[in-house]
Amino acid sequence: MRVSCFQENLAKGLAIVGRAVSTRSTMPVLGNILLEAKDNQLRLAATNREIGINCWLAAKVEDEGAITVPARLLAEFVNSLPPERIDMELAVRTQTLTLNCARYNANMKGIDAYDFPLIPTAGDGTSDTTAVIDGVRLELESAGLRKMIEQVVFAASTDESRPTLTGVEVKFRDDRLTMAATDGYRLSIRSARLSQGLVPEPMTVIVPAKSLGELARISADADDTRPVQVIVTQARNQILFQLWGKGEEGRGAFHRVELVSELIDAKFPPYEGIIPKTHTTRTIVDTAALLKGVRVAFLFARDNANIVRLHVLPAPGGGQVRLTAASNEMGDNVNEIDALVEGEDLDIAFDARFLIDVLSQIDQPQVVLETTQPTRPGAIRPVGMGQDEFLHVVMPMHPPR
Repeated sequence: MRVSCFQENLAKGLAIVGRAVSTRSTMPVLGNILLEAKDNQLRLAATNREIGINCWLAAKVEDEGAITVPARLLAEFVNSLPPERIDMELAVRTQTLTLNCARYNANMKGIDAYDFPLIPTAGDGTSDTTAVIDGVRLELESAGLRKMIEQVVFAASTDESRPTLTGVEVKFRDDRLTMAATDGYRLSIRSARLSQGLVPEPMTVIVPAKSLGELARISADADDTRPVQVIVTQARNQILFQLWGKGEEGRGAFHRVELVSELIDAKFPPYEGIIPKTHTTRTIVDTAALLKGVRVAFLFARDNANIVRLHVLPAPGGGQVRLTAASNEMGDNVNEIDALVEGEDLDIAFDARFLIDVLSQIDQPQVVLETTQPTRPGAIRPVGMGQDEFLHVVMPMHPPR
């Protein structure tokens, strides 16, 4: 194998696939990154058996071949190099990869590529280190996909003893895509119209929140003008996302990336029952002002179970939201924010971290908080988005004294 590519491209590609490298496997090859030179492209790949990432970079290939090398060593070495061309050559007999860039050179001992697990791909399957995945094919608009994911995944549970709640329910139905996540204390639902129109058949899967988080991270460098290709194969219990890079040919961060993830084989809890159907108090408030107020209150709330109390006070032609937080050791804090309040006055307590999480993901200048009782969930929606596009439901903490 003899191949050349730009240092900045290789560094970016290694950062993309590096998050899929296994750190706890008993198989040494899973701690490596696969490099495969073919068809004037350099494919980087990594997998931890739960998620796999393929990344194709533009490259000059003089001799085709493949090798796996230690992920951490390769990434740290490449990141230390100047932004110039990197020449790589494999000595097949010793499985040693030689790298030359400017006045730097290194030899890295590797493991044969045939020992590397096959990673599913949407490609032509001509490589010996990939396997073509087949299933229902869909298209998503890449422009809003990243924000859609970010507005949902933070609500998923991180408790591995409840694996179902560590995933995001992804539902394809009619011409809409809906994502939902919950950790039992809050629920985030985001919906958007599919670019391809009607789906062939309704389909619901549970994708690990970690996998969608990686997809959102990768999509930051993707070409927004090209749709994201999605392949769902329920027979193999996997989902694959394919994104295309942007930038000049040969100088872009990547040519294309494919992320394949195992699905969570379970039934997502029915969440429709906890969504408030009515409200007695409706509060419209500036998003940035409320977020800042909650962050200030959290400085005191973090020593008192993160409790922030919202006192919603209606008034003729307007109203006010008063945020209070207290700590026996640290003191107390009161913040007042102007708002448009319709309905009854209300005192309700929330976990400050939950409010910060959702408000940080809302781009619209105003949000609406709909509430009924101090012991009932509150619903948060961005003002300006469609009624069915984004909804966040958060459970209150103990009633105010």
